Amino acid sequence: MTRVLVLRGEGFHCTEETAAGYAMAGAQVCVASVAQWLSGSVDWQDFELVHLPGGFTHGDALGAGQALAQTLRHGVMADSRAIFGEIRRYLAGGGKLIGVCNGMQILTRAGLLPNLGGQFDQELALAANPSGRFEDRWVRCQGTGMMSGEKPSTYYELPVRHGQGRVVFATPSLQHAAQRQGLLVLRYVDAGGLPTDDYPANPNGSELGIAGLLSADGQVLGLMPHPEAFLMPYNHPRWPERQRSQLPVIAGQADGLALLRHWVLWATPGTTP
Repeated sequence: MTRVLVLRGEGFHCTEETAAGYAMAGAQVCVASVAQWLSGSVDWQDFELVHLPGGFTHGDALGAGQALAQTLRHGVMADSRAIFGEIRRYLAGGGKLIGVCNGMQILTRAGLLPNLGGQFDQELALAANPSGRFEDRWVRCQGTGMMSGEKPSTYYELPVRHGQGRVVFATPSLQHAAQRQGLLVLRYVDAGGLPTDDYPANPNGSELGIAGLLSADGQVLGLMPHPEAFLMPYNHPRWPERQRSQLPVIAGQADGLALLRHWVLWATPGTTP
């Protein structure tokens, strides 16, 4: 079984929902705190996939994800090993890393995503929503590439819950490179199914409708919507209407669970999702 580590503590939430989703997706799941990892009692090398859930790490006191990102970049573990060196060793061994919402904010601030230059520099930021408010509602997204998943349609309905989700690249050339390399793997779409910059279909104003990104090496994934919040059809706010109209629900699944199943396959050595 593919082994997945889901982190908790430091202000992460959604940990239990995420762990439940991976278990439903057929993975062997371990939930451990950031403190356990930094103490050395839990080793990322024992897992094919490490997941950073959403939340408000350190209360967002220095900005969304900033405090934990700086710890990852400049901190040391209990035995004085550099934390970032251990993360790079994990990725060099083929490990996969996912961050959802606050997890994506951490990955981008730490330079792990999208890492187009290969030097782990911070190449983008997640800025405040132009609406000036915390967006907590459902959106429609289109997955491409490794986010196309197992659904016949590549469209997903998922909830968003964030105040800072607007993807802003450091330079236009970096954005163009990410688009050219196919790293824009999840995008907000309008009623016609086309990627959009327009509110409210796009909750945060990300250019090109960017809702999720893959790293240049294909090992780090970040997205703002919350798949762990849609593990059963009944999680959807319109489930009675969907059931009455018999809209397709694959094997009784929900869109979020379909994505988690795909991620488990993505992280399984020797498989092609």
